[in-house]
Amino acid sequence: MAENIIIAHRGESYDAPENTLAAINLAWKRKVQAVEIDVQLTNDNEIVVIHDKDTLRISGKKKIIRKSSLKELKLLNAGFHKDEKWQGEHIPCLREVLATVPPNCKLIIEIKSDESILPQLANELAQTNLSTTQLELIAFNETTLAKAKQLMPEYRMLWLIGLDYKLSWWLAWINKRRIISKVKKLKLDGVNVWAGKLLTSSFISKFKGAGLYLYAWTVNDPEKARSLINEGIDGLSTDRAYWMTEQLKKY
Repeated sequence: MAENIIIAHRGESYDAPENTLAAINLAWKRKVQAVEIDVQLTNDNEIVVIHDKDTLRISGKKKIIRKSSLKELKLLNAGFHKDEKWQGEHIPCLREVLATVPPNCKLIIEIKSDESILPQLANELAQTNLSTTQLELIAFNETTLAKAKQLMPEYRMLWLIGLDYKLSWWLAWINKRRIISKVKKLKLDGVNVWAGKLLTSSFISKFKGAGLYLYAWTVNDPEKARSLINEGIDGLSTDRAYWMTEQLKKY
């Protein structure tokens, strides 16, 4: 079941501005197998590719995504935070990103909005020429993800779980059996978890033994990546997907 795919986290975000066409196309140019992006709904029912709820960090100007139109957001400079050479980059809409995906490559879409995004998301995915195996959905909100699965059962969907991302590993408590039961009840395909200290070999074997897919985020250390792959992880996201792939070839 293991695929061992290396996923470009928000595109090749170490070298280019995250979630922009520049970062996404750079990943494809470098023959990266999969790209992960974040999507949100605007006030005019358009789906844009951006992580934060507002645009301040990436553009220097604050526009709340849910209260802004696509036209307003397109005027912003999404390369602001990275380097002068990226000053012409803009916030892409999902349709633009879908058009970039090469054959045999995969786009993983993280839903950042609530369930109100789902009808438009289903509509845009249905209009692409991509196969159902080229698209996956992930989200932290399991209710939204479960409703997405009901609406679009043809796509693989993984529940994002923070584990010890915000808490020290010894403060975080997790009932693996309960999570597995919930994932199966919601008819999801697996989980995508933070690659912290709680992501142990026993954690991996528990979920793999339950027949679930297991991805990890965000892994920028080649030793950590190699260890997770050896233990059976199906995919891992990294800010340096091409570099990571080259590093792993050395082992």
